Amino acid sequence: LPLDEYLPAQYLTDQSENSVGESHQSYFYGGHQWALAIDAATPVTSYRADLFRENNMAIPRTWDELLNFAKTGKVLVPGIPVDSLMAFYMFCHAHGNEPFLNTTEVINKPAGLKALASMRDLWSLCDEIIYQSNPIAVAERMSLTDDFWYCPFAYCYSNYSRRGFAKNILTYSDLPQFGNNGRFRSTIGGTGLAISSTCQYKDIAIQFAQWICSGECQSTFYVENGGQPGHRQAWVDKNANQLCNNFFMNVLPAIERGYIRPRYNGYLLFQDSAAPILWDYLYHGGEPGDCLQSMDVIYRESLKLSQ
Repeated sequence: LPLDEYLPAQYLTDQSENSVGESHQSYFYGGHQWALAIDAATPVTSYRADLFRENNMAIPRTWDELLNFAKTGKVLVPGIPVDSLMAFYMFCHAHGNEPFLNTTEVINKPAGLKALASMRDLWSLCDEIIYQSNPIAVAERMSLTDDFWYCPFAYCYSNYSRRGFAKNILTYSDLPQFGNNGRFRSTIGGTGLAISSTCQYKDIAIQFAQWICSGECQSTFYVENGGQPGHRQAWVDKNANQLCNNFFMNVLPAIERGYIRPRYNGYLLFQDSAAPILWDYLYHGGEPGDCLQSMDVIYRESLKLSQ
């Protein structure tokens, strides 16, 4: 349902003004609001603060420090295809270029080659389990064992920073600094709450959506029961941050500058088809130029669906 035709304008204005980054705006398309941001997330850094403290070691804050620490074998990244693709967008930004700015190539070749090279630099220093690990698998391994201490970027889950959820608490923070280009800019994710046009109880569904995504609910009942809110009121709430080891305040700067991936009709075809090509290159190697070229072919094909 186009929620702007069912929800009060004042409510939607509040949602927009209290969006965490562009979470709310990411569900606005073709002049309508199709979902509410019930959850907000973006890849950020997570680490075992207790292990760094016990071993009197500094937490990596820059790209060079990260690569140096990765040589210890204690770094993980989520390396399944879709997460690798999201990281590729991030590295394109890190090298000063935004992807998808024209209709012929995903990214200009010089920037694309630099992005791939940077990814290979880090991926090659990590255990091969990364290629079968999504962000939850990474968080599980970091919280259940002492084998891995640090993840520089993975979609964040506030549960792992809550006492009693996992064996060991993870601390979340903003992303590392990349040279002189500032901190990494990751690709926002999160979850939108939509209502099907075939819903038999539209009025009840609208009332529920309006309540569960409100600032009051999100900063109290929702976060208190394990939710990761999409409303800014919860992210700056003192009690919410106390529950989650300051997760929300620590992560907020990263999600505020997050990148919205393309939303044209056909993009998901590109994402589903290009991600395995990138994954194969990162895992098996090959010619980086061929990898970029194959992704460009899929990109151009995907654009035809939007015509």
